[in-house]
Amino acid sequence: MRSSSPLPRMSRRGRVTIAVLVGVFVLFTLLGWGVQAWTDWLWFDEVRYTEVFTGVLFTRLTLFLVIGLGMALVVGGNLWLAHRLRPRLRPHSVEQATLERYRMALSPRLGTWIALTAAVIGLFAGLSAQSRWNQWLLFRNGGDFGVKDPEFGVDIGFYVFQLPFWRYLLGVGFTAVVLALIGALAVHYLFGGVRLQGIGDRMSNAARAHLSTLVAVFVLLKALAYVLDRRAMLLEYNEGAKLYGAGYADVNALLPAKEILAYISIVVAIAIIVFSNAWMRNLVWPGISLALLGVSAVAIGGIYPWAVQTFEVKPSAKDKEAPYIQRSIDATRAAFGLSGTETTPYAASNLTPPANLATDTSVVSNVRLLDPQLVSETYTQLQQVRGFYDFGPKLDIDRYGVNGKTSDYVVGVREINYGELTDQQNTWINRHTVYTHGYGLVAAPANQVVCGGQPFFVSGFLGERTQEACSSQTEQIPAKQPRIYYGERMAPDDYAIVGQSDPNKKAEFDRPVGEGGGESYTYTGEGGVKIGSFTRRLLYAIKEQESNFLLSEAVNKDSKLLYVRNPRDRVEKVAPFLTLDGDPYPAVVDGRVQWIVDGYTTAATYPYAERVNLQTETTDELTNRGTFQLARENVNYMRNSVKATVDAYDGTVTLYEYDDTDPVLKAWNKAFGGDLIKPKAKIPVELTEHLRYPADMFKVQRNLLTKFHVTNPGDFYSAQDFWQVPNVPDAPDSGQKQPPYYLFTQFPGQEGPRFQLTSAVTPNGRQNLAALISGSYIDGKPRLEVLDLPDQTRISGPVQVHQQMTNNANIRQQLNLLSSNQAQVQYGNLLSLPFADGMLYVEPVYVKSNQQDAYPLLQKVLLSYGDGGSFVALADNINDGIKQLVEQGKRAGQGTSPPPTTGGNPTTPSPTATPTPGSTNPPPTGELATAADRVQAAITEVRAAQTSGDFERYGRALKALDEALTAFQQAQQVTNPSGGAPPAPSATPSAGTGG
Repeated sequence: MRSSSPLPRMSRRGRVTIAVLVGVFVLFTLLGWGVQAWTDWLWFDEVRYTEVFTGVLFTRLTLFLVIGLGMALVVGGNLWLAHRLRPRLRPHSVEQATLERYRMALSPRLGTWIALTAAVIGLFAGLSAQSRWNQWLLFRNGGDFGVKDPEFGVDIGFYVFQLPFWRYLLGVGFTAVVLALIGALAVHYLFGGVRLQGIGDRMSNAARAHLSTLVAVFVLLKALAYVLDRRAMLLEYNEGAKLYGAGYADVNALLPAKEILAYISIVVAIAIIVFSNAWMRNLVWPGISLALLGVSAVAIGGIYPWAVQTFEVKPSAKDKEAPYIQRSIDATRAAFGLSGTETTPYAASNLTPPANLATDTSVVSNVRLLDPQLVSETYTQLQQVRGFYDFGPKLDIDRYGVNGKTSDYVVGVREINYGELTDQQNTWINRHTVYTHGYGLVAAPANQVVCGGQPFFVSGFLGERTQEACSSQTEQIPAKQPRIYYGERMAPDDYAIVGQSDPNKKAEFDRPVGEGGGESYTYTGEGGVKIGSFTRRLLYAIKEQESNFLLSEAVNKDSKLLYVRNPRDRVEKVAPFLTLDGDPYPAVVDGRVQWIVDGYTTAATYPYAERVNLQTETTDELTNRGTFQLARENVNYMRNSVKATVDAYDGTVTLYEYDDTDPVLKAWNKAFGGDLIKPKAKIPVELTEHLRYPADMFKVQRNLLTKFHVTNPGDFYSAQDFWQVPNVPDAPDSGQKQPPYYLFTQFPGQEGPRFQLTSAVTPNGRQNLAALISGSYIDGKPRLEVLDLPDQTRISGPVQVHQQMTNNANIRQQLNLLSSNQAQVQYGNLLSLPFADGMLYVEPVYVKSNQQDAYPLLQKVLLSYGDGGSFVALADNINDGIKQLVEQGKRAGQGTSPPPTTGGNPTTPSPTATPTPGSTNPPPTGELATAADRVQAAITEVRAAQTSGDFERYGRALKALDEALTAFQQAQQVTNPSGGAPPAPSATPSAGTGG
């Protein structure tokens, strides 16, 4: 008679329903994966990078199968072995009677349950393993760096290429053994090999041998972990030195401790096997061995290094840690390309504007006045023409040679912004088949404004120019193919369907012409995936979940689908191993608009190098304002190894090697066949002329140089000469860092004007200027240069200079006149320019009306020379401002120091123009005394208003001070008509103080 099952059986209908639901789920899952893989293959075939698709896919599948199958075999095999080793006879007990029902339920299908358990574990292990495809490819293809670590003498390539994957495999081993041990213990317990109750041994000999072997394997893996930990110690944070890499206590205490623990682990593993099975055959001594290992790990690996750190290192940390600090300095400078930084002392001792400022052609003539962030609105309003065109929130800086002269230009691409389409325009047909592209690269010289503060546009025109003085009458930067199908404003779902069977039928809106009209166009480029066949249309209908691919007449036999249209996304898909710069920029190269994207190779396992978070280090005022925020990736090695281009018309992606010495890039190129990246020699000459020092790389290097410009270990430990990046000058309380800025200029020691990325830094915790850092290319090689000012310099930093210029009494009055209820003042880039052994600061001043659709116009230029407060000017243009500074310098040389002038407008008498206290004249009486008291009260109010930050109150106070000074001068003339030195009010505020 067949015994009944202790578990209820499911009805046939229920089993069929579950099977159907599972089948449907699997079908749709596989269909989704299949469609995604097929469309990805078509896209990679279009851009001719199928080796990336197949290489990554094959690697992921291989890791999934190998690791998943290995984990399943280890766990499943131990479950099966535990069942095979079950005792045939089990003593009778309540415990065994309770377990019997579970044995009866599982035994008939035990193989199925074991296989299912192993399969689930293997599935998750495989899914985890396939994400390690990048580590495996570097493990297989990585070579040597040619540099050895300072502790073990092992090539850096081991740490970058080998160590990460070895540590992953070790983790897989630990996981497999632990799961096998838990599973085997459960099976042994279920089938009587391990008992908690009853007479006799609590564990059968077979179960003891099986479980002790697994424990021994775990301990052996721990011994291997100690060996790898010795290498990994060179990557850990050294709390004593506040740097990365093994310090004194690590090298002299923890390092030998790890070696001892590795040997102890081997001995313990052998002891477990011997004592459990060959000799005493119990678990007492194996347990003692494990306990001794734990005690040893705490005592040798924890207490002893702590004691060395506390009692030996801390009392004399500066001396003890000095060699290891030096290791960190050298490694960090090597890992981030700082070793070749050229540091030049710059005294900045000249505080008076020199006469040659007015005649200079290398610095002053190239001063950039247009701020690419502020004038984006101006470009949009003046060059938009249609509401769906957009230039983005920030433009870019590049240089071009026009009429034999090279200078920097503010450039922007007129793109389609699908978010600005009207409700009537925003249909599926219009969005994907009519409004498919933008038109033209619009450029304006960065040092020139016209027509009341507008940029002087020289390219990217849509039609005729009506204002001759406001733009060039010819295309000075001509593009043979100005249409923009790929751009930064494209979202992931912004695909376009282009191409027509009938050559006379042009469905795409090309560009506006005349009043409300427009030309049409048909795409003729090589880019795009062909979707003319029914199969392709069905495929993409499923992918995009859009039936119009099948139903719309706009899709024909010659149609192509353009997708992944953001240039940064295209490069990221083609080269998933690169970290991409957050600021791609367009350039006209050989008559075509090309997007240029900088690619970085990174690593996180360079011994002794400082570890930084890319997102933290690259975030500043411009982040997410026309730039992309980098991911939270921790790295301690970084190279700008790749320059990538994306054709704005046909989407062609090209990867060029730029750092031909980078071992990481060589490993990736080898991993994908060796021809993925074109050699540096293949970079077209015209493209080379537009390559620029990448912003995110520069930010990381600049931030590291604030500390690692100090190369003496003792000075580094004291941290007295560290720098910091200043906050945004016109909003220092925002906490946002001042972005670096591109300039075409000449710094001291340079042979001529150079296109370079620059940034000012200040001493840590102070606001005066410490150094200027610049990055540029010389003969295709990156060069970092530092102009290092003296420690106790009087030269003000950017925040101080902005405050001194804008709080100057005369300048503040003029700025108040520019701003009102109908307008607002906006400040552009504050540029720090070394000139004639001094510092020239230039800050453009924009005014934006509060009216709808208003845009900023450059109205004034703030200038300062010297220490930031002595010589300042507010002028209508750069030339007038320079003339004012030079004139002030001449007067200072003659013994007088007139107040700063402002753009040719009459200036208000400054309180500093009054005679100073301390003369031998008697105190004023009568009307003169009353006038002096009035001046003194006005000065007090000016100070109070200046401190409060209330600009309206400050303007009223200046006006009252002006009236009081006028009254004082009139009373003075009445009282002292002979012209002798008059008594004066005391405690006059100095012009240009920061407040």
